[in-house]
Amino acid sequence: MVVEGKAATAHRMSYGFSDQLHSRFLVICQKSKGGNPLGIFQGDPLNNSFGLILLEIAIVLVASRTVRFLLKPLKQPRVISDLIGGIFVGPSLLGHNKTFSTHLFPENTKFVVRNMGLMGFMYFLFISGVKMDLTLVKKSGRKHVVIAFLGVLAPILAVIGLSCIIRPLMDKELAKDSSIGAVAASVAIPAFPVLFPILKELNLLSSEVGRMALSTAIISDAIGLNAIAGFEAIKQGEAKSTYTIWYVISTIVLALFMVTVVRKFMIWIIERTPEGKPVDQSYVTIILLGVLVIGFLTDMFGIAIGNGPLWLGLVIPDGPPLGSTLVDKSETFIMEILMPFSFTYIGLYTDVYSMASIGWSGVAPLFYMVLIGYAFKFIATLLPSLFYNIPVRDSLTLSLIMSLRGQVEILLFLHWMDKKIIGIPRFSLMILLTMAVTAVATPLIAFFYDPTRPYMVNKRRTIQHTPPNTDIGIILCIHDQESVNGLINLLEISYPTTTSRFSVYAIHLVELLGRAAPVFVDHDKEEEDDRYCNAHTADDTIYSALKLYQEVRAEFVNIHAFTVQAPNRTMYQNICEMALLNKATIIIVPYHKEHLDGVTGIVRRGIQSVNSSVLVHAPCSVGVLVDKGELRQPIVGLRVRKVELNFVVLFLGGADSREALAYADRMVMNPDVTLTVIRFLSHNNEGDNEMEKKLDDGIVTSFWVKNEANDRVLYREVVVKNGEETVAAIQALNDGLYDLWIVGRQQGINPVLLEGLSNWSENIQELGVIGDIVAMADFASNGSVLVIQQ
Repeated sequence: MVVEGKAATAHRMSYGFSDQLHSRFLVICQKSKGGNPLGIFQGDPLNNSFGLILLEIAIVLVASRTVRFLLKPLKQPRVISDLIGGIFVGPSLLGHNKTFSTHLFPENTKFVVRNMGLMGFMYFLFISGVKMDLTLVKKSGRKHVVIAFLGVLAPILAVIGLSCIIRPLMDKELAKDSSIGAVAASVAIPAFPVLFPILKELNLLSSEVGRMALSTAIISDAIGLNAIAGFEAIKQGEAKSTYTIWYVISTIVLALFMVTVVRKFMIWIIERTPEGKPVDQSYVTIILLGVLVIGFLTDMFGIAIGNGPLWLGLVIPDGPPLGSTLVDKSETFIMEILMPFSFTYIGLYTDVYSMASIGWSGVAPLFYMVLIGYAFKFIATLLPSLFYNIPVRDSLTLSLIMSLRGQVEILLFLHWMDKKIIGIPRFSLMILLTMAVTAVATPLIAFFYDPTRPYMVNKRRTIQHTPPNTDIGIILCIHDQESVNGLINLLEISYPTTTSRFSVYAIHLVELLGRAAPVFVDHDKEEEDDRYCNAHTADDTIYSALKLYQEVRAEFVNIHAFTVQAPNRTMYQNICEMALLNKATIIIVPYHKEHLDGVTGIVRRGIQSVNSSVLVHAPCSVGVLVDKGELRQPIVGLRVRKVELNFVVLFLGGADSREALAYADRMVMNPDVTLTVIRFLSHNNEGDNEMEKKLDDGIVTSFWVKNEANDRVLYREVVVKNGEETVAAIQALNDGLYDLWIVGRQQGINPVLLEGLSNWSENIQELGVIGDIVAMADFASNGSVLVIQQ
């Protein structure tokens, strides 16, 4: 039997949750029916409560994903799709049909959906708290604090000021000081848990604006949540003054318990976890069950059921090993299974028809309060951003990001209903306003701010156009320990000299796990955060190898070591930004596959997309190194040991081939390197681009004039009619003599030379056609491959 009535309102809820929000319902008594093993053959399957719940689960998930698919071209964030999916099955759309509502969402199954939705919101706040890095507050600059403070204060004062004017138009509950304050504070706060997933969808986490938005949001949350707590205390005191005192005491006691006892327990778990290993499954289970326990305690003390899970997430150290394990183990289930129920929970309370029942006069005061709050929020973020000389487009983008609304605001609206500040009509209005603001702001963010725009320079740096005896800036991308030796040895054979030193910016790239804000660590600085530097055991090994090479080659090479933790989708932004700021000539990235013994290989997941993005957006040349093992040998110091190395350049023409030849020309200055240059020409000059041909002739002639007397340089020309003959000529060279194959990626190559080869290659996007053929494991050569893009 399910009972819902006015007596049920005695039950307390908090941060936006209540099982008694529909106190308008009559008492409903229904006979609970068990499952029937014969199913449809013995009666109506919808009378089976368990089967009906399973059907509702399917409907919720299908509706949510269908709307997400349809709105994806419109650049709408997931929160909008999920909200629409929830409203779709609610009384505003399908649920308005009594037949649909009675048969598919009767009150006894609505009870289950609401409770699962409640748990979804709790776990969403928990996992958001785990990802938050509160140290961003200490790292923030003055402008972050000023923008955050004004962005919260201005809308609060604007809403309060307007409320004083239109208070006679408000109903009794909304006109109370605590209610006005609650509305003002909720409009003013840019919630970090809302901003992070949207910025992630827009690939802005690693962008300058994205990082500023996350830092500003955390500061704003700290200010705004204190304001909400203050108004909540006032609301408690409206019934009895002593309630305010007990509310404050309960909040302080529970907060101290979380910061001391629970925090120490989490640190103890980390200390018991072997370095480089995930946290034991039993601890993960205990923590996830603790979310429900802490939710119950905060509800019992009247603090708000959503605060407990959020606080628990905040006291867990973000990142590896604990934070990343919790996110890895639970995020998919929370976001893909529980959260659709949460939005269905919202949809069941959103009723646009109820708004018509009270008319415009009933919703107008709240509408004006929220509208003025959003407007002042936008302006109060924009003006100080411009004052600090942030570009106009970036300032507009930041203001729009700070205006985004989502899950946290929805929880507050539910909380307002529980406190009787608003009813179903005004709740529905708030949901529609939330959807409208976020749905409009998100595409505008994508319009105003392109994260790749800073790297779109008019003149890109290249090796070919770098004057002789000039220092060269190199960005060295390192994904794991296995790629370090090959990359360092590539630096060595690239022949740094005292007159042409290498300024190397080595970036250890780590996928962001268990935290929201990207992490950037400069190892040259004296003070480093151990949580970041030692998060991966590979960090120390990589840094030690770089430091050792720096000591050996201090006269020729200057290495700056960094660690970057970012999502794979936005990692290229960190690489390109580093190249732009340091005026790098070339970015060197390891291939996403690595051959351990010439045949057996490992795949670095997600790295292919990083490399592809770097190739598209880099402000300088890019080299992709396919290390087949030859470069992994300890050849540092080869000038002393007289190790002979044989390199070959496959010159097929075009800008990339010219850059490859320029790189090889630098290498051949090394007295221990022998270089063979094979130039491929089409039969009867078929398919040649005259301009490209002249440029190719110029650099080849210059190279040969310079090296004609060098007996370590061999130049040959091969004429072919199609791609098959091109491959045959390359295979004829494959006699195991070459330690490194150097080839241009694809730009400017005569299509006749590649005719018929497009189906031969699997990774054209990363290596180009010829580079991929030479890099294949079944290409009978242990020589590594360097693919160059100008």
